[in-house]
Amino acid sequence: MGVEIIGTGSFLPEIRLTNRDMEMMVNTSDEWIMSRTGIKERRICPKGYASSDLGLEASLRAIEDAKIKKEEIDFIICATITPDMYFPSTACIIQKKIGLENIPSFDFQAACSGFIYGLEIAKGLISGCGYKKGLVIASECMSRLTDYTDRSTCVLLGDGAGAAIVSNSKEDGIIDSFLSSNGMYEELLYTPAGGSLLPSSFETIEKRMNFMKMEGSTLFKIAIYSMSEAVTKILERNGLKKEDISIVIPHQANFRIIAGVAKNLDMPIEKFFINIEKYGNMSAACVPIALDEAVKEGKVKKGDLVITVAFGAGLTWAANLIKWTK
Repeated sequence: MGVEIIGTGSFLPEIRLTNRDMEMMVNTSDEWIMSRTGIKERRICPKGYASSDLGLEASLRAIEDAKIKKEEIDFIICATITPDMYFPSTACIIQKKIGLENIPSFDFQAACSGFIYGLEIAKGLISGCGYKKGLVIASECMSRLTDYTDRSTCVLLGDGAGAAIVSNSKEDGIIDSFLSSNGMYEELLYTPAGGSLLPSSFETIEKRMNFMKMEGSTLFKIAIYSMSEAVTKILERNGLKKEDISIVIPHQANFRIIAGVAKNLDMPIEKFFINIEKYGNMSAACVPIALDEAVKEGKVKKGDLVITVAFGAGLTWAANLIKWTK
């Protein structure tokens, strides 16, 4: 039995936060942001909406794209670092909003690598546990973790959701996954407060400890190395050459990181699908949104070998090798 992706979907909020808007908020400029990150604008989830709302829309589009009935879904998993609330899981909330009952639904998080981890989890549930079809979602409201007084991080982050329907198949669509992490790098990218170690309080909020913190220069180098390693490992394990890959779907953290990975791997930058200019860094949602757009734009075709690759807080890094079967 193989496991394949039979449908994808994505959803972006309508509100746009442009670099010109950022100039009114912090000491920055459109030129500085573009030269350092490649980002022109990002989408922002409106007040009163949450990750489950974005994930619901992406899921419905994936179901439609797969041409299945929602009742065919056997499980829901959701990668997110911005859940609606501590509990219940965002996956369960999406399950209710879709109108499904009595199937396993749960959240997990591997930060920006979440969707890639999620595809491998779904593959295991299908190939090892007898499920037939699953919904893999990555949904993030990164604006809720953004300190809009910190110009080094606030220009990077946006909101969005992507989803995929994964199904059992005679073909091996999700061929292989490389997953890794190193907790020694914990404090390069993290949110100090808001969890069980430092619950939210007047003090943590006053010190802005409930927002994301990042050591950008150190993380930059590790990101390039780790993403390059993930791609190299997955090629080696499957006896493939770089030329065998039709397209790379990378995490959209920074254009210079993507360019650095392309240079490290000696692959043309044109082989990497890039949409960071429009959306910024949406954590786990970056890869499925980029994958969905690449498919819809005809840049991924039946028979193509696709690599997804990402790095994120943890630190985590990961890659999938996918044969596109649609």
